[in-house]
Amino acid sequence: MAQITAGLVKELRERTGAGMMDCKKALTETDGDIDKAIDFLREKGLAAAAKKAGRVAAEGLVYSYIHGGGRIGVLVEVNCETDFVAKTEQFQTLVKDVAMHIAAANPSYLTRDEVPTTELDHEKEVLSEQARNEGKPEKIIEKMVAGRIEKYYKEVCLLDQPFVKDPDKTISQLVTESIAKIGENISVRRFARYQLGEGIEKKKEDFAAEVMSFVK
Repeated sequence: MAQITAGLVKELRERTGAGMMDCKKALTETDGDIDKAIDFLREKGLAAAAKKAGRVAAEGLVYSYIHGGGRIGVLVEVNCETDFVAKTEQFQTLVKDVAMHIAAANPSYLTRDEVPTTELDHEKEVLSEQARNEGKPEKIIEKMVAGRIEKYYKEVCLLDQPFVKDPDKTISQLVTESIAKIGENISVRRFARYQLGEGIEKKKEDFAAEVMSFVK
């Protein structure tokens, strides 16, 4: 089995425009043969999908999803290039799947770029201290933190999260596959998730005090 290096993945990305994870998978499937990996990506439609990703997508849908008898609500905007595609069953199914995923997985951000630097720095500090408390040597703590930050991104960023209906692929990969199938650029632009009672400090009733108030 050939070693799949970062340089090999980078070269394949530059030659095809496909995503990093797709390139890595293609190289793994073809035992590191870059020419076969290019064919693999073309057969899957992923190389072509990457080329479409730069095109303007200003049509699409704003979709609302309500779950749990009205306890969780999601609004999501997913864009495509034409109104025709926005009306297709394939595109609408994708939008519904993304909305349902947001309701279930509760992401905080759309992409990694949206995570505030202060929050990321704080998370790194906490993870570094955790590693020290586990007795890890300083020379490997930085590498451990980098790995745990990747896991953190998968927890809080929508596009990095494993798709709830198929955890073997991320939401980003789900969108890329849809681009390949539909033939237009597609992007998740924004979302909002509401949960009943979220952020409200619920009043704690003191039953004994309540009873005494009636006695007086």
